[in-house]
Amino acid sequence: MERNLIAELLKPFLAPISHNTDKLFCNHPRQTVSPDHEVPITLSIEQLTSISTYIDLLIRWNARINLTAIRDPEQIVTRHFGESLFAARHLFPSASVTEGSTVPDLLDIGSGPGFPALPIKIWAPQIRLTLVESNQKKTTFLREVSRALTLTNVNVLNSRAEDLPAAAAGTVTFRAVERFHSVLPVAIRLVRPGGRLALLIGDSQLESAKTAAAINWNRPIPIPQSASRILLIGNVPYPASKE
Repeated sequence: MERNLIAELLKPFLAPISHNTDKLFCNHPRQTVSPDHEVPITLSIEQLTSISTYIDLLIRWNARINLTAIRDPEQIVTRHFGESLFAARHLFPSASVTEGSTVPDLLDIGSGPGFPALPIKIWAPQIRLTLVESNQKKTTFLREVSRALTLTNVNVLNSRAEDLPAAAAGTVTFRAVERFHSVLPVAIRLVRPGGRLALLIGDSQLESAKTAAAINWNRPIPIPQSASRILLIGNVPYPASKE
């Protein structure tokens, strides 16, 4: 797919981020908006090339195994890459790590065709990424994409999230799944104290998420070009002191 078309389709997801979210639920203090959110973002030629290669692989593999129900390349850009990069901007605003700082790590549950985790990695290549997928054919695809894009510090696990040790990562992500009620507590368990859980869900699932007592949710953020999709980020607190 042409890089110029990809860049044009992604503009709404990389535009300056609106501060007008007062009407939305919030049980956590509003976070300061990074200056990086105030200006539109332009992806590099290398990032756009990676996305183009990724799309070509996805379409080719999707003819053999069911990776995504979305077949139209332009819809793949907006629905999969746009949403994922929108999440990436909020999770890793600067997309860089200064010398001497801790390298962020991210664990993605039920990665499937790799969204949102691999586009987040394209956005912030310095992160250490773990993709968790129980389907063997899909894990093979994820490894192929990682090789084709020459991504480093990517670990693809053919496993169930329930089988992973607790507090496995500083940031955990997953998109809406059929077993949302059962996956949510597993995802929270995998976040280290002081870490974050980021969900790409429908707004109908917000009430279910709010019932999770072990996490402090930030304000839900509407995803561009969607009537019902939201990004919901929560913080897992440190254990209370036993003094």
